[in-house]
Amino acid sequence: MTASESVNPGTSTPTSVEPHSETWRNGFSSLMFTQFQGAFSDNALKWLVTYLVFAGNLPKEQQDSIVTLASALFAVPFLLFSMWGGWLADRCSKRTVMMGVKVAEIGIMLFAAFGLARGSLGLQLAAICLMGVHSAFFAPAKYGILPEILPASRLSWGNGILELLTFVAIILGTVTGGFLAEWLPGKQMWSGLLLGALAAVGLIASRGILRVPAASPTKPFRVLFPIEIWRQLSQMRKDRDLWRANWGNASFFFVAALVQMNLALYAKQVFNLQPTQQSWLQAALCLGIGAGSALAGQLSRGRIAYGFVPIGAGIMAVSGLAMGWPGAGQGLFTAALATLGLGGGLFIVPIATALQHRPAAGDKGAVQGVASWCSWIGIITAAACQETLGKVFHLSHAQIFWFCSAAALLAGAYVAATRPGAIRELFIPSRKVAGVSP
Repeated sequence: MTASESVNPGTSTPTSVEPHSETWRNGFSSLMFTQFQGAFSDNALKWLVTYLVFAGNLPKEQQDSIVTLASALFAVPFLLFSMWGGWLADRCSKRTVMMGVKVAEIGIMLFAAFGLARGSLGLQLAAICLMGVHSAFFAPAKYGILPEILPASRLSWGNGILELLTFVAIILGTVTGGFLAEWLPGKQMWSGLLLGALAAVGLIASRGILRVPAASPTKPFRVLFPIEIWRQLSQMRKDRDLWRANWGNASFFFVAALVQMNLALYAKQVFNLQPTQQSWLQAALCLGIGAGSALAGQLSRGRIAYGFVPIGAGIMAVSGLAMGWPGAGQGLFTAALATLGLGGGLFIVPIATALQHRPAAGDKGAVQGVASWCSWIGIITAAACQETLGKVFHLSHAQIFWFCSAAALLAGAYVAATRPGAIRELFIPSRKVAGVSP
């Protein structure tokens, strides 16, 4: 394969969708809406609880700890259940899995409404943890179904659209969480009921996802998921591009999570912003990632364009330096934050596409489960770094952005070193892919 790998139909891609078929469009639209609603609701709940914590005027150290705890509680279910979610996505129709998860989401949001009505931080954090369980089962099916419902030449494009809509949903969910925290003081039960109603809408939308058969209906269930993780990682290591993509994915989520956690604390403690004002900073980051994802998907021209990975990493590194620059005003900081997101979008699309395209048809869910598990190892490591860098090494929040910059630079340097022709081959016209000219 060349550095800009063509996404051709082959043994690794299910043949249920013909390259020229138009039947995938409605199913893809339903998948995008369902994913959009889930990402919106996840973030609306998470940031609503975070902003309620900020509104409680707790000491800085306690605020830091609760923000870190909330992120960790959302992440832990991915470590416990991602492999089972991957098994379920291969064992059953991925559409059926997603519909079942949406039913569970309705119950989780009603539980969150109960916790918000009682004003119980413990119950609210438990709801965030349950949404982590929900997402651990949803993610492998969501990513694994893309190569089953899209023509092969549309896979990079589809990932760009998925990431764009995901981060637009994150923007709106983050902003909505801020508004709900300010607009409904003492009436937060209504926030939970609203999110429950949205989950019901998501369930209805999921019915429109294209029906696909189970990829591996006889796949055995393995209770000891660490053994399955080791087995899948051993298989992935035989494919250098798949192996690289897995760890690139984990690196992306490490940096993204650390930036997002640090951003919430920086906005509160340095700029003294209120929840709705903080939401717009989060929006700048997510809008940048969404725009970068869409750009990468469009420019990939039916292939996996690995050259965007080191380019995106370089943009992230420079932007992180600007964000932590002494005396940087809010305008410069916001612009650098959006640019960092743009680099992140360029970074993640070819990685996500490789993770979907390269596994065999019956292992796509399992590979997505492993990738999800590793990405959440990255997120939990980011939460630990947030605590360690601040409390042990006494780095300021501005200096933590510099740490993020260095981490992104290392990831990009690794790809550039192991695929030295990746950037150059971005400028080589791609051959016809699945009947589509670049």
